[in-house]
Amino acid sequence: MIKSLALQAEMSQEFGACVFDVTLDCEDGAPVGGEFDHANMVVALANQAHAAIHNVASGVVSRVAARVHAVDHPAFEQDLDIIVGGAAAALCHVMIPKVETVADVERAVHLVDQAAARSGRKDALPLHVLIESPAAVHRAFDIAAHPRVQSLSFGLMDFVSSHGGAIPSSAMGMHAGQDADRPDQFSHPLVVRAKLEIASACHAHGKVPAHCVVTEISDAIAVQQAATRASRSLGYTRMWSIHPAQIRPILEAFAPAASEIDLAANIMVRAGQADWAPISYDGKLHDRASYRYFWHVLERAHQTGRRLPDEVRAYFSA
Repeated sequence: MIKSLALQAEMSQEFGACVFDVTLDCEDGAPVGGEFDHANMVVALANQAHAAIHNVASGVVSRVAARVHAVDHPAFEQDLDIIVGGAAAALCHVMIPKVETVADVERAVHLVDQAAARSGRKDALPLHVLIESPAAVHRAFDIAAHPRVQSLSFGLMDFVSSHGGAIPSSAMGMHAGQDADRPDQFSHPLVVRAKLEIASACHAHGKVPAHCVVTEISDAIAVQQAATRASRSLGYTRMWSIHPAQIRPILEAFAPAASEIDLAANIMVRAGQADWAPISYDGKLHDRASYRYFWHVLERAHQTGRRLPDEVRAYFSA
């Protein structure tokens, strides 16, 4: 966690923007019996990072979150009381794992709001939720529709485990080739279906779909290949990393190509000059539908730390 926070500050200074979130983990990170001490450590780290990034990268807003225990875990309320109650101002969101129903979201919202109010935070703290079971995938559209849910993430390993051995362990990872006996996370039909359902639910409700991890920690090529497929083929706009070494390959894969950025910038400038009326550019018609698309290209370029052409950089100066 400390290494990830240091890297966030370093890359925020490098790019002039916070290009990835750091999620401080209480669910898998806390030892059994040590939940109280771990939650207090998360509070200290979040508050320190909140102050440090403003010193290192002036004007850049840090993005530090906390993943608490699941809503049915005995430490869930304690996590929220300690972490949100002690570091609400430093948090960009709270990650709730193993969400199964809208009722789980409602319970989390109630307790988060209570803790945030005690801390003095005025604005609502967004929730990110992990979808990790077949039943949760079935309810993904309803969960994504909740106004406090900002993002849905796919929990690959728990999803595979929840099938009682019906999905092989190879589906938790990636491997070369198209071996039908060893399907990976991009070829097993049930896994791919779950990923598509979650992405579709998010886009239906204007939420952010976050792709699952790649467990091959030291394989940068596998990470970049997975990120490219997630962003180009499955409609994901964010992706989890489980090691700081995975962050730059993921950013590279999710970033638009330089040619896409230049095209988007030229079209948006021409559109602005035409007061957003239809234009002809390079022999093709463009109107507000394509303007929206190219705006998202520029937005994604900014979020992944790409250099924007001078004529559109001012759009993202705030």
